Order: sequence, then C-alpha cells, then structure tokens
Amino acid sequence: MKIIFAGTPHFAEKALQALLDQQANVVAVLTQPDRPAGRGMQLKPSPVKQLALQYGLTVLQPQSLKDADIQQQLAAYRADVMVVAAYGLILPQAVLQTPRLGCLNIHASLLPRWRGAAPVQRAILAGDAETGVTIMQMDAGLDTGAMLLKKTCAIEDKDSAATLHDKLAVLGAEAVTAALPLLEQGRLRAMSQDNALATYAAKLNKDEARLDWTQDAVHLDRAVRGYNPFPGASAQINDTLIRIWQASLREGVSGEPGAVLAVEKNALLVACGNGALSLEILQRPNAKALPAAQFLQGFQIRAGDRFESR
Repeated sequence: MKIIFAGTPHFAEKALQALLDQQANVVAVLTQPDRPAGRGMQLKPSPVKQLALQYGLTVLQPQSLKDADIQQQLAAYRADVMVVAAYGLILPQAVLQTPRLGCLNIHASLLPRWRGAAPVQRAILAGDAETGVTIMQMDAGLDTGAMLLKKTCAIEDKDSAATLHDKLAVLGAEAVTAALPLLEQGRLRAMSQDNALATYAAKLNKDEARLDWTQDAVHLDRAVRGYNPFPGASAQINDTLIRIWQASLREGVSGEPGAVLAVEKNALLVACGNGALSLEILQRPNAKALPAAQFLQGFQIRAGDRFESR
C-alpha cells in the first residue's frame, strides 16, 4: 500500500513513526513550511519533517494545496491512501479524490463531539470524562466525514492539555496502524456522523485564558489544565499578569472571589465564586515558571491581596 503522509506537529510525528516502524511504504510526506522559532527566530523544520528526513523520505512543503502543480505532483505518486494528522492546510476536493482509497484523518476526539481546531483543550474545559481518537474518511466539510475506527481514553483529574495530547498522540498512532490493513482488506465499516450531536472546538485565543474568579473552582481548575501549554491560564495581581501552570481544588474553603486567602509553604490559596483554588506553579513575565515557594521569594503576595477578574 502506497501512502502519502500529511502532518506537522508532534501529534502527527507519532503516527508517522508508527507507520515507519511497521515498514509502511510512505512515498511522500507533506508538512507545513519551516517557521521561525526561538530567540534568533531562525527557520525550524516541523517535527514531521525532521523525522521524515531521518528516514530519507521525500518531503513536500507547499504553501497551499490549491495549485495545480502540487495537485499533479501528488497524483503522480499514485498513492493508495493519504494519512492526515494535524497537517494545518485545507485539502481541496481534487486532493481528497487523488488516493485510490481516499484520505484518512486522525482526529483527536470522539467525533462528532469536538470537531475543529482544539478538541483536546475543549474536552478538558467542558469537563468531559473521556475523549479519544477517530479515524475518519475525509470529505469537504470540517471533520464531518464518515467514521471508520475509534479508540477511547479517560480524562484524568490531573490531565492537562499537554498530558492528554501525548496520550492521544500514542492512541492515534495505534489507531491508524490498525485501520490501514483493515481499509485495504475492505473490512472497515464507515459510519456517518450524527450532526445533531456535533460540537465545535474553536481555536484557542489568549484573551479567553484570563481567569474569571467569580466562576467556581471546578471550572477554573479545568481552565488551568486546559490552557496548559497554550496559551496558559493567566490572572492579574499587583499590576502584574501572572501565568498559572498548575493548581488543585481546595474543598471547604470560601471567600471573596480572587482574594488570596492564605500564603502557604507550597501554594497560594485563592477564593473562587464557589470554593477555592490552590495555585502551585506560577510564572511572572519574562521569567521561568516556578513552584509557589520559589515564585514567592521573588514576587511578594500577601493574604488579603486580590487577583483581578477579567
């Protein structure tokens, strides 16, 4: 089976590595153009490109797939299937129809729940008990294609978007390597999505990650976890915007929303609209993220100080 692989970040890298470990016939790899990164803003290849070059694979990095030249180039490979994982470019109908068996997407949710750009984060923010990956036959819609295979994953109480992402990346790699031989054998049953059950995982933005302390502690705990690592939950205190990277719920405590109830050895205890949140890892602008004890050595916060609500 000849495979074109399309993906860009670490999530996709896991899937490509799994295919290569099974000695799959990957005839070409599509990935996003190199982007500036780091302090020097030098061009950096994507994780998928780095892996592909290690294996001597052909790498294509078009700015768009709408041009006839790249479409003809892809068609020339006469691929049986294209595997797509967090690629980042829209696949026009001409590209979707190019492989003999179509294009399969590894989507990081249990479709039709959380179609869209940020399914991992939205699942945590919504308080979902589980999520997973769906292998989907791509069509012209946004994550609307027929479902071919699913694998589920529990969302643990301490899962952040970072830890859940890593679990789903492994699960996605397992799912696609299981799906491809079944696809080739005609043993996958396509199931249409129920559009009435669909939810949309909108792209994240920095403004929404500002904490509103009038909300209950359960909601804010999800926010801290769901916005880690991007864009990072934040709140302002003493005219400084602080990022909060780790927190935990504290039962049986209450106070005015945003008020610092106690400065403890390893945490700041802050009142919410209902309950309280124990802030454990914090970060000042242009500084490193630190455990609360170390953070407070360089930034003074006292009981009675107050975080602003957005």
